[in-house]
Amino acid sequence: MLAAAIGIPVLVAFQVWSTARRDDRTSSDVILVLGAAQFNGRPSSVLEARLTHALELYRQGVAPRIVTVGGNIPGDHFTEAGTGRHWLNHQGVPLSALHAVPIGNDTRQSIVAVGKELRDHGWKSAVIVTDPWHEFRSTAMARDNGIQAHPSPNRSGPTVDNRDTESRYIVREIGGYLYYELCRAVC
Repeated sequence: MLAAAIGIPVLVAFQVWSTARRDDRTSSDVILVLGAAQFNGRPSSVLEARLTHALELYRQGVAPRIVTVGGNIPGDHFTEAGTGRHWLNHQGVPLSALHAVPIGNDTRQSIVAVGKELRDHGWKSAVIVTDPWHEFRSTAMARDNGIQAHPSPNRSGPTVDNRDTESRYIVREIGGYLYYELCRAVC
């Protein structure tokens, strides 16, 4: 049991770390931008870093459309998905290439909602854009929801500022992934 208690988190840490370093720009149906905080319709620095990376992928022709995802909290007048869609449109992406899924206040809720939305449109593959340390859990959840997921983490913004920040995010993602797997097994 001791070996499992130590070995499993170490294995997950390695998977989080190695997925964070992959940039899979496989041609896909969509570029999927996971939500992050927005402030009265303006993307936070975390969300803007993700959107900037998605814009780069779109301009390189990785996918013909970008899907933004994420809801809001009570009292908010804007959603993460809507804010992302507006920001990308303001950067020159036509509205016809943008699709917002304004559902979810955490990764699981958002991925479940976007999985249904992609199936409804007949879209199967997605390049997932999120922070490097969030990429392993996000792509695992996407695959569990029927999405052919390819990780392409953003490389700028506050989540990649320094080693202390990176270490905190890796520890957080180990816990998040193990919790997700535990819930899948018993819920």
